[in-house]
Amino acid sequence: MVLIVGVDEAGRGPVIGPLVICGILIDEKNTQKLKAIGVKDSKLLTPQQRRSMFEKIKKAVNDYKIIEVSPKEIAAAVESESGMNLNWLEAHKTAELLNILKPDIAYIDCPSTNTSKYKAYLKKLLKKDIKLVVEHKADINYPSCSAASILAKVTRDREIEKIKKKIGQDIGSGYPSDPYTQKFIKENYKKYPEIFRKSWATYKALTEAEKQKKLDQFQIYLV
Repeated sequence: MVLIVGVDEAGRGPVIGPLVICGILIDEKNTQKLKAIGVKDSKLLTPQQRRSMFEKIKKAVNDYKIIEVSPKEIAAAVESESGMNLNWLEAHKTAELLNILKPDIAYIDCPSTNTSKYKAYLKKLLKKDIKLVVEHKADINYPSCSAASILAKVTRDREIEKIKKKIGQDIGSGYPSDPYTQKFIKENYKKYPEIFRKSWATYKALTEAEKQKKLDQFQIYLV
């Protein structure tokens, strides 16, 4: 029996909510079960299709692990002076998944433009020797990665719905380019700081503008 893991994430780019990373463990000879379910890159599926596959995937695999990385943890990593960045943070979380699931082979959708560098960095974090297949578009090419991408995406979508329900407002997609998200951040970045990735340029621009406004007001007061 050859145990494989597929790893993928959802929510690298948004300014709101967590980054979700998922790993699914399955016997290599059983990947046909995933194909039968109809798995493919989560971005190629409708929300309804993803949700309908969620429980089916969980039942088809040997095991799975989902890690949610909070906006606070992302900001701490990106703004640290230790050389950490979003790619390396994702590598650490991926290693955590692999060290728990203990596969023989891992198929990983690479977040970095430099696949060989990312693979070398990740390998140093592993507790056992695992064959790593680190590629771009692995979520399209390998059913195990497709399945992981679906679990990650559905989990993140659910977290965004929880935020919407808690706040009672339309926050848009959470992506910086979304006009609804831009409007929500502008009006609420002080009210709900815990849901925002404070290291993102969209958020920083607002806080810097606020600091400048206070400075200008202070200088006027001195005059």
